[in-house]
Amino acid sequence: MAKFTLLARDRANSPVTLIYDNQTSELLDGDLMPWPLPYVEKTLSVGHIEAISQTMPGRKESPKVLKIQLGLSCNYSCDYCSQRFVPHAEETTQADVPQFLHLLESSLERAPERIEFWGGEPLVYIKTLRPLAEALRQRYPAASFSIVTNGSLLNPEVNTWLDVMGFGVGVSHDGPGQAARGPDPLNDEASREGIMDLYQRLAPKGRISFNAMVHRTNTSREEIAKFFLQLTGDSSLSIGEGAFVDPYDAGGLANSIQSEQEAFAFRRQSLDEIRRGRIVHLDVARSRMQEWARSILERRPASVLGQKCGMDTANQVAVDLMGNVLTCQNVSAVSVAPNGQSHHIGHLSNLKAVALNTSTHWSKRTECLNCPVLQACKGACMFLEGPLWTAACDNAYSDHVPFFVAAIEHLTGCAVYRIEGDLPEDRADVFGLKSQDQISPRRKFIPIEVSNA
Repeated sequence: MAKFTLLARDRANSPVTLIYDNQTSELLDGDLMPWPLPYVEKTLSVGHIEAISQTMPGRKESPKVLKIQLGLSCNYSCDYCSQRFVPHAEETTQADVPQFLHLLESSLERAPERIEFWGGEPLVYIKTLRPLAEALRQRYPAASFSIVTNGSLLNPEVNTWLDVMGFGVGVSHDGPGQAARGPDPLNDEASREGIMDLYQRLAPKGRISFNAMVHRTNTSREEIAKFFLQLTGDSSLSIGEGAFVDPYDAGGLANSIQSEQEAFAFRRQSLDEIRRGRIVHLDVARSRMQEWARSILERRPASVLGQKCGMDTANQVAVDLMGNVLTCQNVSAVSVAPNGQSHHIGHLSNLKAVALNTSTHWSKRTECLNCPVLQACKGACMFLEGPLWTAACDNAYSDHVPFFVAAIEHLTGCAVYRIEGDLPEDRADVFGLKSQDQISPRRKFIPIEVSNA
């Protein structure tokens, strides 16, 4: 177990000590007695998670979530794209759709609940996407459909089809920080019209979001929210993603936190935006606060935590149109994981033989076991290793710890400024404050809804 001593100030600005256990998510006072919190009925619906590794590969089964990789081609070349340097497998076309559909019918034991269509840029593959999605809609009428697009290829014809087919659409755009990602489709008149046309169609149905990533030149979620509120004029706006980037290559590293001072500044800014309730339009803000509240109130055991992406679980499967099972949708059948294993981990025709040996569960990483934000972070990218994983871990800690502190403050009224345990000093000193008197509790927070609280 990893227990952490949280040094804090209460609403009277008096010093307070709390104890937090990341394996049980228990919150105790300085005398090791349970902190008085409302009782919440546990909502856990899963047992212990399989801790995958190269020597203990994960398995796959007929999926609830099916992720179809159409190919890695894209009409953009973004600086921190996770697929930028992934080798491309041989391109598939609409001629491959009938065989893929036959393979699905003969291999799946149940209908998927969710089907995601991925690129590259999925609309580059519109001639393949149309017949594939239409056939799958006939076969699985209850399944939800989704794509993530850069938005540059949207137009009224494509938009009508996406609407009729019932797609949920995420438009990748970093708002005020888009320049660090790559080209801005909003600067192109036709692309902008296509994006806004689709937004007007799908927003009233709750089936579209702008997906923005946070990175070292795009640190303010408040500014991201302002950008899209101004763009859409929609007070019910939903902004997806919202997490700090994982570095998959040199571009991702360049957009990662570069120093202790950058980390401290980002954490202080994030906590301030959470406290002032200025980022409620970002899904990540609500979901993280709610998850921390549930985790602490339910005393959630870490043994039920899978990886953050969910691709370590048996019921989420990524495939290409040749039926190759992949580690996830961001790789190809000819690419190799950092641990030397092929990302081609099996075939759809024999799911029982699939062996997810490219990845490492958080419980196999010392840094995760000794981290106070484990319960919400759930490990960085499961297949990263070496310096890239270290940078991803550093990004994730600075990204999650303000929400951890904010949730503790919301539940107890105590403002945490230092976390003592098996942590380096730049993590223990959460906000890089010269004096503990610089932090005191605030009262305004993102609303947290916790059942039975």
